[in-house]
Amino acid sequence: MWIFTTCGFFSIVQKPNTTHLTVRSRARLDLDHLRTQYLPELSATVANAGTDYPYRATVSHEAFAKALSRIARDIDYGNFKDEVAARMGHERASVYGRIWSALLDLEQEDAT
Repeated sequence: MWIFTTCGFFSIVQKPNTTHLTVRSRARLDLDHLRTQYLPELSATVANAGTDYPYRATVSHEAFAKALSRIARDIDYGNFKDEVAARMGHERASVYGRIWSALLDLEQEDAT
């Protein structure tokens, strides 16, 4: 699962032969923000321990589900990219905007 939030971008998976979730990120600060704002149960960040993402941490399914609920309850903005710019800066909002633009290709899929 990919999640874009106002505190960071995360890829969440359950690795084979584990019972916990691995929360991966391209930026260490994203995991720090997630831990501070929503998920204190998130383990310490491990750097360069995987293939695709340079930073990762682990957490239980239950703790992650509760954090998602808190994230959802905090949505109080009318425009996601504007809120990302306000909280994380214009550079991050620009990156998210490029991803949003790439996802426009999905609309083309629906048209065929």
